[in-house]
Amino acid sequence: MTDQTPIQPARGCRDTPVLKERGQREVFCGLTGIIWLHRKMQDAFFLVVGSRTCAHLLQSAAGVMIFAEPRFGTAILEEKDLAGLADAHEELDREVARLLSRRPDIRQLFLVGSCPSEVIKLDLARAAERMTVQYAPKVRVLNYSGSGIETTFTQGEDACLASMVPVLPETDARELLLVGALPDVVEDQALQLLGDMGIGPIRVLPAHRADDELAVGENTVFALTQPFLGDTHAALERRGARHIPAPFPFGDEGTTAWLAAVAAEFGVDQETFERVTAAPRARARKAIAAAAADLNGKSIFFFPDSQLEIPLARFLTRECGMEAIEVGAPYIHKDLVGPDLDLLAEGPVISEGQDVDLQLDRCRAARPDLTVCGLGLANPLEAEGLSTKWAIELVFTPVHFYEQAGDLAGLFSRPVRRKGVLSL
Repeated sequence: MTDQTPIQPARGCRDTPVLKERGQREVFCGLTGIIWLHRKMQDAFFLVVGSRTCAHLLQSAAGVMIFAEPRFGTAILEEKDLAGLADAHEELDREVARLLSRRPDIRQLFLVGSCPSEVIKLDLARAAERMTVQYAPKVRVLNYSGSGIETTFTQGEDACLASMVPVLPETDARELLLVGALPDVVEDQALQLLGDMGIGPIRVLPAHRADDELAVGENTVFALTQPFLGDTHAALERRGARHIPAPFPFGDEGTTAWLAAVAAEFGVDQETFERVTAAPRARARKAIAAAAADLNGKSIFFFPDSQLEIPLARFLTRECGMEAIEVGAPYIHKDLVGPDLDLLAEGPVISEGQDVDLQLDRCRAARPDLTVCGLGLANPLEAEGLSTKWAIELVFTPVHFYEQAGDLAGLFSRPVRRKGVLSL
C-alpha cells in the first residue's frame, strides 16, 4: 500500500527539551481504573485491600446502586491491621474464601494494592501466588497496585494489564493484539475496520473473559489504543511481542495513521484501505469541522493528569486549529507517544511531572481559552474566569476512532462555547 503517514510539521516536538518538574502534584487515585475495567472483564473481580476511604471512592466514582452487585469490593484494613495486631494475610484469606464461595462466577481475582496496604508493606504478590495454587484452575489470582501515592489514575489500568501478561499462554501464531480497555462499541468499530481489511486473527487485551483465546509470543504484533500503557508495553516486549508504533487513534488523522500502520504491517493494499476507511473518514471530518468552528484560533493549556495530553494536543492543534501553550503529562514515554510528538508542531512547552504551584503560575500568566486539568483544579480556575475541561471525562467518554471524532472535538468546544455565551 502507499504511504498513509500524515504530513509532518517542519519541526515537531520529539526533540523539544522537556521541562521536568518534581514538586507537589495534583493527581487522582489509580484505583479509579477499576470503574471501567470491571465492566470490561465480565468474569473478573477486583478486591481492593485498603481503607474505608478507598471503598467510598469506588462507590461514589462508580455510582453503583445499593441493590446492584458489582464486580469490585474492598477488604477493609481496620486499625488492628494497620497496627500489626492482627495477621492481615489470614484475614485476607478468609475474605477471599468468603467472596469466592458467594460468587462462583469469578474466574479472575485481582488483589489491588492501595495506599494503606502499601504503607504497611502487605505482600499481595505473595498472597496472590498462594491463592492461585489454592484455587487453580478455576480461579486465577493476580495482583497489582492502584495506590495514588506515586501514580496517576490511568496507571491503574496499565498495572492491571501488565500483571496479566506474564501468565498468558505462549503461541507461535502470527496474530494482532489490540491493547487497552475501550468501550465495547468503540472496540467493535476498530475490529470491524481491521476485519474489513482482511487483518486477522485479532485478539484483545483485556479480553472479556478468562477463557477467551488470548496468547502471546514472538510472532505477536501489538498495537496500543491508550498512551498510558508503558508497563504493559514493556511486559509484552519481554514476552517477545513486537510493538507497531503509530499516532494514537484520536480524530480523523490519528485514526487513519493508526490504521495505516497496522495495515502496512499486514500488507493491506491501498485500494482496500481506501475502500474501508473512506466513508467513516468523511463522517469524522464533517463532525470535527462542526465543533472546530468554536475552537479555531483558541489557546489550550494541559495540566498533567491522564497521559492522553500529547495525542490530544496533536489532535486539537492539527485538526481543530487550536494553539497549545503548554502540554503537561505525568510521564512521557517516547516509544509510545513519539509519533504524536513528531506531528505536534514546535511551539508549546512540553512538561513532564508536576510542581502544581509553578504550573498554576504559568497557566494564570498565559490566560488560555481552555485549560484541561483534574477535578481539584477546575473549580478554582473557573472561579478565576478560566474555562476548564475535566481530564477524567476524556477517559470515561468514548473518544477513539472515526465515529467518536466529532464527540471528542465537542468535549472541548462546549466549554469554549459556554464561556462565549455567558460573556454576552
